[in-house]
Parts: sequence; C-alpha cells; structure tokens
Amino acid sequence: MTGIVEAVLAFDEAKTVRLVQAELDQGTDATTILHDGLIAAMDGVGKRFSEGVFFVPEMLMAAQAMKGGVEALRPRLAVSEVTAEGAVVIGTVKGDQHDIGKNLVAMMLECAGFKVINLGVDVAANKFLAAAKRYNARIVAMSALLTTTLPAVEATVAKVRKEGGGFKTMVGGAPVTQALADKIGADGYSPDAAGAVLVARKLVSS
Repeated sequence: MTGIVEAVLAFDEAKTVRLVQAELDQGTDATTILHDGLIAAMDGVGKRFSEGVFFVPEMLMAAQAMKGGVEALRPRLAVSEVTAEGAVVIGTVKGDQHDIGKNLVAMMLECAGFKVINLGVDVAANKFLAAAKRYNARIVAMSALLTTTLPAVEATVAKVRKEGGGFKTMVGGAPVTQALADKIGADGYSPDAAGAVLVARKLVSS
C-alpha cells in the first residue's frame, strides 16, 4: 500500500486510482485498501499539515487524489464499509458564502470513512437539523468564515441541541475558536481539516 500513500502525498489522482485498481485486480480486499492505503495516506497528510509541510492548497490536492481512490473502491465496498464511521451533515452557516475550507473538511471526512452530506453554503439552522434527521447523522458540522455570521453558528448549535435527536455538533472556520465552541455548547472544534477528522472520530466513539 506504500505506493498508494505516496501517490496521494504527491497529489497524483490518476496514479492513485491506477494503483487502487491494480490492488483490486490482484485480489486485495477492498476494505484493506481503504484502511491501509487511503486512510493511511490521509493520516500522513494530516501529519504533514500539523508539521507545517503542507498547507491548505496541498491538503486540497491530496484530498482530491484520495477521493479518486475512494470512488474507484466504492463499487467493491459494502455500504456499511464505506460509511463505517456514520453520517455527517456539513455546511456553511446562514449568511456565509465561503466553502473552500468546508469542502476540504468534507473530503477529508469522506476519505476517513464517513458518509458526508454536504449542504453547501448559506445554510439555515432548520436545514441542518432536517438533513441530520433525514440521514440519521451522527454529527452536524458547520463552518463560518465571517465574524458577522458567528451568531448563526451559535443559533444552529442551539437548535440542534434543543430539537435534535442526540446529534453531536462540530464547528470551525477562521473566526471560530475553542473558547467560542465551549461558550455556545458545541461538542467539537478544530482549527483545521486534519484535526476535524480526529475530532469527528472521537465524537462518534464517545
């Protein structure tokens, strides 16, 4: 699986897909490829990001390569294997049109084995909640890049906590801090996409 990991870290989507297919053709179990190849690569990306080797552009390119590998595997994986970690509803809160960071988190979560329902941008609190109920999500994740939309983050967390069915909430984005997350009662916060995967894994196991 070393080749798959290296291909992802080199941002080479075509090579990643080719190597995944080669492993499948050799009879390697699809779940093994997912965990030992693609998820291992994602962990490597997160490590490089935390060390300051990768930045957001590199993470986006690596995540795109991983996504190609996941798509190549998907027909050979049972639904339960692809979505082993559960469903996450994610979106940018009402009044905010920014989506690069949010999309990166969504790709990273998907590559980590979560089923991701990406609601896009300018998402109202009731839409987050409705989607979480519809897809029986484990986590409702919301992003904000504008300081002016932080009240929308707080309102969404409050609505999910009050009316949700035990959904966990995750928050992130440039103006969001751990202190704010604690203040508004969010279950999880991460300053970056790699950390968001770790937080999500922790929330679904708690």
